[in-house]
Amino acid sequence: MLKCRTVWKKLAPLARASSTVCRQNVRRAGLNNGRIPACVPAAHMSTGPAGGGRENQLYALLVGAACLGGGIYAYRTVKGDSKRYQDRLEEISSRPHKKASEQAATFIQPEALAVEATETKAVPKSEPEPQAAPSTEKSSPPATEAAVAAPSETTETPPAPGVDSVPASSKVPSHAPYLLIGGGTASFAAARSIRARDPGARVLIVTDEADLPYMRPPLSKELWFSDDPSVTETLRFKQWNGKERSIYFQPPSFYINPEELESTDNGGVAVLTGKKVVHMDVRGNKVKLDDNTEISYDKCLIATGGVPRNLQVIERAGDEVTKRTTLFRKIDDFKSLDKVSRNVQSVTIIGGGFLGSELACALGRRSTESGLEVIQMYPEKGNMGKVLPEYLSNWTTQKVKKEGVKVISEALVKSVIYKDDKLEIKLKDGRLVKTDHIVAAVGLEPNVDLAKSAGLEVDSDFGGFRVNAELQARSNIWVAGDAACFYDIRLGRRRVEHHDHAVVSGRLAGENMTGASKPYWHQSMFWSDLGPDVGYEAIGIVDSSLPTVGVFAKATAKDTPKAATEKSGTGIRSESETEDVATSPAASSTPAPPVEPHKDDYGKGVIFYLRDKVVVGIILWNVFNRMPVARKIIKDGEEHADLNEVAKLFNIHED
Repeated sequence: MLKCRTVWKKLAPLARASSTVCRQNVRRAGLNNGRIPACVPAAHMSTGPAGGGRENQLYALLVGAACLGGGIYAYRTVKGDSKRYQDRLEEISSRPHKKASEQAATFIQPEALAVEATETKAVPKSEPEPQAAPSTEKSSPPATEAAVAAPSETTETPPAPGVDSVPASSKVPSHAPYLLIGGGTASFAAARSIRARDPGARVLIVTDEADLPYMRPPLSKELWFSDDPSVTETLRFKQWNGKERSIYFQPPSFYINPEELESTDNGGVAVLTGKKVVHMDVRGNKVKLDDNTEISYDKCLIATGGVPRNLQVIERAGDEVTKRTTLFRKIDDFKSLDKVSRNVQSVTIIGGGFLGSELACALGRRSTESGLEVIQMYPEKGNMGKVLPEYLSNWTTQKVKKEGVKVISEALVKSVIYKDDKLEIKLKDGRLVKTDHIVAAVGLEPNVDLAKSAGLEVDSDFGGFRVNAELQARSNIWVAGDAACFYDIRLGRRRVEHHDHAVVSGRLAGENMTGASKPYWHQSMFWSDLGPDVGYEAIGIVDSSLPTVGVFAKATAKDTPKAATEKSGTGIRSESETEDVATSPAASSTPAPPVEPHKDDYGKGVIFYLRDKVVVGIILWNVFNRMPVARKIIKDGEEHADLNEVAKLFNIHED
């Protein structure tokens, strides 16, 4: 501005002189010719060669140059000031980051090796700017993510000493295009399915557990047979085929930090641990967490699973009994029961279903080494009495006894008290059982806490959120896993509590959330192993109250869970078979022997469950890698005159 004033002072006298000359010329022209309008001399002044034209041109040139110079100066001044302002802001904002990075240098250094794998994968997802300061900043979230679930690092490297395993996410995303409530198998399967169909999808999993998504079956199976004394920390186990793996689906490096979910370019899956959704606003498309934080969503999956049931007599017995009772469901329950079983003399398992029988066999094996007394009691006549036909239930009961378990059948618990440092379980028939610890394995209650606030329907017969064949509860809300009461287009309305159903329903829900509109038709399977030598796989409705037909054959060395996993390469058998097409292989030409339902030795076989003469359920007893055949039989829904011929499809009579 000072330069402009100086230029103007020099040009002003000349401008005034030019103006005086112009006025004089106008007067002369008016006197010489009074008939010419006043506007003509104005035109003559600026364009004609008469007196004053050269001065006018010079005046216009000088004024234009002054304006141009002033404009250039103003532009450069504003631009320079803006640049200096931005530089100043960047300098001020970089001070805390420089200070934090200097302080963290000595802290992060010991962890560098443990976190390196996480950083390598996490940084490319977010790389917004190639600046030095932000890159130093970005190294912190993966370190935090690694610390969130330190045990899962055992899938790659052991956790570094001093790494905090408590989740610490300072910022919760305000919006998630795909919000998955629950951190179990169904949520992980849905997330994987969503990303497969929508590679750029941003998926947020919210779980009240402190762990990343993991498999639950090994908690009652393989982990108990590990010879690693630190298995409760590593959570790694050897499968029946000898291969080692972690219970976690993916290591921490697979996930992105929740704070980066909204900004990452390529999307990803983030897990918000230690947070519980307590309220759903389905009209506003948002949820509220237990810390009053709100998250909006475009599409939402409810996969809240279930909570273990307890006996009312235990709940009413008081604190001394309650604190000596385990409701087995999560990683913490496995760790707790493992510790208890090493420090007490007697453990009693109440329940004769899948979980109770698996834990009984697992602890029974341990009892031969430690002298632990393992008792299993249930109201049925035999083990797995609600699922297996009576003759096979009696056989498995003997199998469990051979594992070192004391079995008490037809046991109805009347009361439990704590007396003289022991728990006294009194049965309704007067029998009294003394023990140190109780494991209540009496079923699962679907977690439907969100039903009230969300206005969702809960099924009165089966429990769980009532959904249609596409697992949809509302226009933008789906339900999968244990909490879903769905309509099976072949078998009617059902609710299933098994790992493979969580995989199948989670995958289907994820596909439908991305617009697939597929109905539930792929029958999920479930399996149970009574140790490495006896196992069975089932599909459909398997209820001992239904008529059954069993076809058995002599077992060979390859007809065991151990041999099956050696062949398939996976300890979770459903992972290898759920993707298979349900087609039938050629039937065996070997003639089948007559059905012998009361034979004492059931090496391997097929049990058909009938409803209105149609097969609605099948159990494969020590028969593996044939589930697609069973699935096709149920899907066809046909009557069979001779199930002996149908059993040939499973080739059970081949050596």
